[in-house]
Amino acid sequence: MNAMPQPFFLPSDSVARLHALMANGQRKLLGLVGAPGAGKSTLAMALRQAAGAGCAQVVPMDGFHLANVELQRLGRADRKGAPDTFDSAGYVALLQRLRNQRPDGDIVYAPEFRREIEEPIAGAIAVLPSTPLVITEGNYLLHDVGPWAGVAAMLDEVWYVDIDDAVREERLIARHRQFGRNAEAARDWVASTDAPNARLIAATKARAHHVFTWP
Repeated sequence: MNAMPQPFFLPSDSVARLHALMANGQRKLLGLVGAPGAGKSTLAMALRQAAGAGCAQVVPMDGFHLANVELQRLGRADRKGAPDTFDSAGYVALLQRLRNQRPDGDIVYAPEFRREIEEPIAGAIAVLPSTPLVITEGNYLLHDVGPWAGVAAMLDEVWYVDIDDAVREERLIARHRQFGRNAEAARDWVASTDAPNARLIAATKARAHHVFTWP
């Protein structure tokens, strides 16, 4: 997760939109979509805080990364982060469970991606049946190819998270270096893998209900 910009104040229009979404007290699913390094996880945590204690849970799409051993078997390890390196059908199935979760129902467990080991961990996030808002964030919430096409229908709103590309790419380089790549390898990965994915994601911006732009 990126460090939250300091000082950080969630804009009043975003807070108002969040509260309007939650107004009737029924389970809502809010999606945050944007390119790698756009600050989706930072915004998700800020919105969770703004929703109020116990009112929201964050379920990142990244928990559905295919395991490294499977990416190697498929010959996709050098494209990790591309649409076909996730279990997109599994992600849609989880969103369906979260939509159908009832206040008197069971806990739904979701996976989490751990950057320190570059692997997903099953059952790491507990979504209580009483939680009125689930915030899910990821790259391909508005992608319309294969099982990804089913994601948007599971969400009540999707916000596109926008930021200056130069700032975003520097964040990505710093992230890749933090988790083991040298400076050259980090820049190569951003140029060869993250950049094509970012262009694919940017093409979905017009389908979002709202655009959140970082200052």
